[in-house]
Amino acid sequence: MLADPKFMSEAVRKIEIVRELMKAHDLEAVLLKGVDWFSWVTGGGNSVVIYTSEVGVAEVLITQEKAWVLTDAIERERLLNEEVPPVFALLAFPWENINSSQDFVHRHLKISRCASDRPSIQELPLHFDFHKAKMTLADDELERYRRLGKDAAEAMTEALSFATPDWTEFEVASEGARSLLRRGIDPTLVMVGSHRRIQIYRHPIATDEKIGDAAMMVFCARQGGLYANLTRFVYFRKMKEEEKRSHQHVLEVESAVLKACLKKQSMSSLYQVLKNSYMQRGYPEEIHRHHQGGLTGYLSREHVARPESPEDYRIYDSCAVAWNPTLPGAKIEDTILVNEHGLEVLTVDERWPTQEYEGLRRPLPWIKEP
Repeated sequence: MLADPKFMSEAVRKIEIVRELMKAHDLEAVLLKGVDWFSWVTGGGNSVVIYTSEVGVAEVLITQEKAWVLTDAIERERLLNEEVPPVFALLAFPWENINSSQDFVHRHLKISRCASDRPSIQELPLHFDFHKAKMTLADDELERYRRLGKDAAEAMTEALSFATPDWTEFEVASEGARSLLRRGIDPTLVMVGSHRRIQIYRHPIATDEKIGDAAMMVFCARQGGLYANLTRFVYFRKMKEEEKRSHQHVLEVESAVLKACLKKQSMSSLYQVLKNSYMQRGYPEEIHRHHQGGLTGYLSREHVARPESPEDYRIYDSCAVAWNPTLPGAKIEDTILVNEHGLEVLTVDERWPTQEYEGLRRPLPWIKEP
């Protein structure tokens, strides 16, 4: 990563953004702790060792004069050589001292007005303006996002191309994870449900059950901090009419909310669009059975649309969304960019069957008859 000047320029730009926001909000420093914020500010660096960790093995401290990466002696060489652009100074503490970064910020530097994404008692919470900056994607980030979306979609196709009805959900999920990892993508979520279980559960975590004559697979796939989220279905037989109808209805619900995204509506307004769309199709309770998605980017969901979502959480130019309307046995999900030009689906593999609906290519279930 460090050999590519694009990452350096992205990190420089992010530090400038943070410093401008520090001035606007009268801050001496910002301390970024989450793995999402580390990736954002370093231009795609990785502070993750354990996939499920929200806080990684390094933090980023920015003042008006300097920018540091704070870590421990275990991680120093790897971060210095592989993850941290040289615009940052790297400071490593003994791993035995769990309070080193706090001591450095508040005792050594004597910073009083410090904001953080995960504030301690001595720190202030980040203003929403910082979150908006993270969700607004620049050209360098979009270049990375498009590549990730394509690779994640191709990994999905590859994995499901091997699957057969006698495979267990575990086997399908392991093939999905393998397909992602061989492309350098973190399989932060690989969920597989058999035909039976997707009728019952909205989150069918993989088991040893055989998938049978149909299956669903879901990816939340991370690379450079960005998330590609997508869902696909495979059938080993012809679809029944009620199955076709369910898949068509979730497509229509998604289309309604995507149209509303172009009007730059708030997340709470978009929730109402989804709710009304379900009701119009005879499913008044379905919105309560699973969240519908929302903004994505450096988290699988930067914000999930809810009736009481704060007004600040809305569609901005050059943000990404991942909506996921569901019915029993049916779901649709992709990672989609919203900008001044319209909608751009990022998670695309040209090999996957699609249909054009309301001007957008949308995935169909893949019918793999024997």
